[in-house]
Amino acid sequence: MRRKTLAAILGLFLVFASGRRLPGQALPDHPLTLGDAIDYALAHYPAVRAALEQVESARSGVALARTSYLPQLNPIYQANRATQNQVAGIFLPASIIPSVEGPVQPYSGTSYWNTQAGALLSWEPVDFGLRRAAVEQARSAEHKSDADMELTRLQVASATGEYFLNFVAAQQAVVAAQADVHRWEVFDKTVQVLVQQELRPGADGSRADAELAMARTRLFQAQAAEKQTQAVLASLMGAAGASLEVEPHPLLASPPAESLPPSPPSAHPLALDQQAGVEELRAKERIINRTDYPHLFVQSEVFGRGNGANPDGTSAGGAKGLGLDRGNWVAGVSVVFPNLFDFSARRDQRRMAEAQERSQQARYQQTLQDLSGQAAAAQAAYQADVQVAQNTPIALAAARQAEIQARVRYQSGLTNLVEVAEAESLLAQAERDDAVARLNAWRGLFGVAVAQGNLEPFLAMVRAK
Repeated sequence: MRRKTLAAILGLFLVFASGRRLPGQALPDHPLTLGDAIDYALAHYPAVRAALEQVESARSGVALARTSYLPQLNPIYQANRATQNQVAGIFLPASIIPSVEGPVQPYSGTSYWNTQAGALLSWEPVDFGLRRAAVEQARSAEHKSDADMELTRLQVASATGEYFLNFVAAQQAVVAAQADVHRWEVFDKTVQVLVQQELRPGADGSRADAELAMARTRLFQAQAAEKQTQAVLASLMGAAGASLEVEPHPLLASPPAESLPPSPPSAHPLALDQQAGVEELRAKERIINRTDYPHLFVQSEVFGRGNGANPDGTSAGGAKGLGLDRGNWVAGVSVVFPNLFDFSARRDQRRMAEAQERSQQARYQQTLQDLSGQAAAAQAAYQADVQVAQNTPIALAAARQAEIQARVRYQSGLTNLVEVAEAESLLAQAERDDAVARLNAWRGLFGVAVAQGNLEPFLAMVRAK
């Protein structure tokens, strides 16, 4: 698909997704250059701001992953009133049934106050690289967010630049249409005078009126296209509904004969984004490879308990049990082993992660191939646009001479109005072609910059004009 079609699709998508202009986003008080429009769009378009917030979120994720190196201190306090009926025996752990402590006593419905409080300090000094892998995974997510942001910036900048060029082209089309209308207005008056003097048939007057009306129709259409393009450009800049005034002159000068210096496809933001996706999947693999190792915890706990029951099972009465009667401490080392029956699941997880990485790597290689082809096609299109820009002045000069000769021949009675109409149509087309030929050459150079993924060299050339 041609780059203009892609830019149009992207432009329409961005228009519908842009929303309303936020307060405090005043446009500059001078005509916008191409660089000004792109800078404004990058500063105000919502998609860029969203990408920046994603980068901030990813950076916070790295800081969050690093907190896993810190020890954990978990305090707890509990107070309740309950009966205390104990039975002999051992039961498997059950999460919804509370434990009962104390000697076996005759059954009683008497309730007592019970209190307990404690704090557990736990630290994992050795994790066999699991936490480091988690931090690396968070960093890879941060790099992926950075790459996503740069790709978003390129997409917004390229769409804004494309529609800026479209807006300038629409303005030039309006200028050419106005010149066409002016010529037909002058010629129509001449024909009407000749008809009134019975030097030309009335059909010539009607034909001249029709040609003038069609020229005005083309002018109205060109003006409508200009307004539509302006609306799209304002929306892409994050200033929907604003009236824009642009500075077209640098883009109407002759383009440079030389194209932009070559750039490797691996430096394109899209390629960097794909490569960041590969690194993100590799970090996920490293996490999976560390889950087979046990966890070593150094732990220490202090705790106290209070109970409102006497050793013989009778109630101590009052508020007895709301305070802590006994205290203890414990320190030791715990080794937690992974589920020994998960070896098959972990093997499948590794296979899935490896397959996902290979798939992403293939997409990265495909992206490099596509970018290389797009860059070569953009270079070829630019060279053709330069040749066209060099040829249109010749065609315009010839069309002007043909239009002058046709008018003189008509006024001398040597030809009919059809020849004049054809000459006028040829001149109008030549003026439109010449008006946008140099602009199209700049557009072709802009396409090369987009294909390379770096607009700065192109903008530097524009500023130098």
